[in-house]
Amino acid sequence: MTFYSIPPLLTLCCFLGLAALTIFRGPRTKTNLLFFTICILGSFLYIDILFAFNVKSAEAALRISRIDHFFIVYLSPVYLHFFHEYLNITGRKWLIRTVYAYAFFLMCLTPTPLYITSMEQHYFGYFAKGGILYPFFGLAGLFVTIYVLIQIVNAIRKEANSSHKNRLKYLFAGFGIMGLMNGLNVFPTHGYSVYPPGNLSFIPLIIFAVGLFKHDLLDMGILIKKSLIYSLLTAFLTCLYALIIIVADKVFKNFNFSDSIYFPIFFFLLIAFVFGPLKSKIQVFIDRIFSKGKYDYQKTIKHVSRVIVSELDYDEIAKLLMDTVVDTMLVDHCSLFLLDTSGAGFANFSSRGKQIYPGGSISMGKDNPLIKFMKNHRQLVKRKNLRGQTSPPEIQDVLSDMDVLGAEIALPMVFKENLNGFIVLGEKLSGDLFTREDMDLLETLAGQSSLSVENARSYKLINDLNKDLEKKVEERTMDLKEALSEKERTQEMLIRSESLAAIGQLVAGVAHELNNPLTSATSLVQATIEDIDQWDKQDPPDQDLIDDLQFADKELGRAKLIVASLLGLSRQTQTYSEAVNINSVVKDALRVMYSQYKHHDLEIVENCARNLPDIQGNFANLGQVVLNIIQNAVQAVMDIKGTVYLDTWFDSEKGQVVFSCKDTGPGIPESIRQDIFKPFFTTKEVGQGTGLGLYICHEIIQKHGGTITLEGTDGQGVVFEVRLPLDG
Repeated sequence: MTFYSIPPLLTLCCFLGLAALTIFRGPRTKTNLLFFTICILGSFLYIDILFAFNVKSAEAALRISRIDHFFIVYLSPVYLHFFHEYLNITGRKWLIRTVYAYAFFLMCLTPTPLYITSMEQHYFGYFAKGGILYPFFGLAGLFVTIYVLIQIVNAIRKEANSSHKNRLKYLFAGFGIMGLMNGLNVFPTHGYSVYPPGNLSFIPLIIFAVGLFKHDLLDMGILIKKSLIYSLLTAFLTCLYALIIIVADKVFKNFNFSDSIYFPIFFFLLIAFVFGPLKSKIQVFIDRIFSKGKYDYQKTIKHVSRVIVSELDYDEIAKLLMDTVVDTMLVDHCSLFLLDTSGAGFANFSSRGKQIYPGGSISMGKDNPLIKFMKNHRQLVKRKNLRGQTSPPEIQDVLSDMDVLGAEIALPMVFKENLNGFIVLGEKLSGDLFTREDMDLLETLAGQSSLSVENARSYKLINDLNKDLEKKVEERTMDLKEALSEKERTQEMLIRSESLAAIGQLVAGVAHELNNPLTSATSLVQATIEDIDQWDKQDPPDQDLIDDLQFADKELGRAKLIVASLLGLSRQTQTYSEAVNINSVVKDALRVMYSQYKHHDLEIVENCARNLPDIQGNFANLGQVVLNIIQNAVQAVMDIKGTVYLDTWFDSEKGQVVFSCKDTGPGIPESIRQDIFKPFFTTKEVGQGTGLGLYICHEIIQKHGGTITLEGTDGQGVVFEVRLPLDG
């Protein structure tokens, strides 16, 4: 293989690579099948050229060339047909049929000298010499090429979408220029020894391949990656280096210094000072063409996606989101749609860039096809990829919604399976396509934005609730203060009412107790007076008279003690504090209760500790507690001949004076023990109890800093234990 065979070999490789890519990765559309056919026919053409450049026999070259041209004549009609499909030109089918018929006519003549007469030897190898009819093939190709270029230029002028416009430009620079270059092969076919310009078609094909990867010209879904470009660059430089070595070896093989040490040193310096910097500069050039700051905005968007989560204000979130997307991805517009307060649809919350919506705002209902599509798929919606995801009727409805929004991409903002909003992106100002890396970044940003919006919504809801709660708390606080004051007043009245009831009982008991001794004393005093009146002054008083007077004195003293106890237990001063001996409280309570139990068959056993220390408290209130507890115990045993045990002692470890009252009555069921200290709870029959006795006892003991508890017993009865601190 000669040096002149390299350009057609590269062109052949380009055609075969594009054909393989189209058949294995491209969708089975009519456009792609026509493109695949162009690549195959182009491959036949350059196989013919390579064979002619390297074969030694003109007859063999002529035979192969005529066989190849049997198919190659269809390049022009297929080329025309492809661009009609690609540009969606539907009104000129007659032109396509005419060119196909013309090609069929030429195909029938390709084996004859009328088409190719012979093969001529040139400095680059054999090349076909056209016959009388060969110029008709060239003219047809020239006409088709010029016609196609005109159609592409018109399409570029009419196209408003930057991305589509860029695709057309790459088509123009790729296949359009390639057609012109192949048309210039007319010079060697007419005998001029000019290297065929069509052999350099790999250059426009490479341009087309760049557009194919960068702008997805044939909807293959393959976008170029930086790593792939670097790999191809390394392979290209390696081939170039090998080619230089081969050429240098052939050129300098007859020179003496080719075998010296200086020859490899020269190539080492060539690699170090030429290929190294050249590779770096080409890499920078590739970064400028394909990246365009992509890696900078990747960092920016990743940073923003982290920062935006901590933001709790809708306006700040929207501003940060719009500025980031528009400024870094350079799209013509970006809009944020959020679920409205009613939950019936999505309203345009914020926009930046080109004015798309009439009046500056637009809303989308939950029944809109685009909204349903995002709810069902829960992933980024890209206009270009819609056709492969769902049925055509739904596609058209979704595309219609995206047209209304001016959207190339719609990013759903999903949080916990709920669609809270979506982000709309227009096309890039550069006309470039959104790459897979762009999609990943945008999906990350949408996910973080969704979380941020949900945080802001929750924060707003909590903030509103807090404001309402503060207002309600303030209102409730006033109500509670009022209720507390009322409770204290009511409690005070209840205590006083119970105290008055207790006083009534005390007064009745005292009146009864005082009546008997006073009556007895009065009778005896009267009898004594009568006796004294009859006394003889010389005769001393009778001893019985003395005894009667002593008895009267005793009874009157007893009445005095009862009255004193009554007065002590009935004092109403609640804040009065004094030294109180609990034994005295118990004894006074028993004196008052005596009239209630003296006629019943029951026993009261007192076991009061001697030298019991005094406590600080209110004698009357503590007397009411002890009286209430003893009264309950007496009532529990009076009909069963039971016993009431009253004990007092001092708990030195805790510094408490203890009063205990135990009875042998029927006891209190476990089911109601937790309720006995509650107000208005009673086990007595209707009209026999208010349900306030133990509740008031509990309140009084609490005010004294002590405790009153119902202790468990092994058998029948109950035990009430009151513990009071010494200092009150």
